[in-house]
Amino acid sequence: MSNADLRGNRPLSPHLQIYKPILTMVMSILHRITGAALYFGTILLAWWLIAAAAGPAYFDFVNELYGSILGRLILFGFTWALVHHMLGGLRHFIWDMGAGFGKGSREWLAKATIIGSVSLTLILWIIGYAVR
Repeated sequence: MSNADLRGNRPLSPHLQIYKPILTMVMSILHRITGAALYFGTILLAWWLIAAAAGPAYFDFVNELYGSILGRLILFGFTWALVHHMLGGLRHFIWDMGAGFGKGSREWLAKATIIGSVSLTLILWIIGYAVR
């Protein structure tokens, strides 16, 4: 075995403290975060479906929880995460097709994902309250 000090001679890799955050990097991080949030939101959806199958009393209990201010805030966040992750997936699909790699295109797609996810979430909730 060599006695060389390998650790001292290796270059250090840059990390988040070195890189300046740019919009596409933030969007990549948000895409991962929303993917994880969807995992937990799906558990909430499964709980609601199980409550519906369990009977009217338990279903009413779960609906009261989801109908509270905190419950609606969580459901609003889940809706936004779902829409944002979907639009981020479409952005990646565009890249998979070989388009949208220019600097202007990347920035436009990132901004469109943010604006689109917020707008579509608000529209979905407005429609939800209108048909209620």
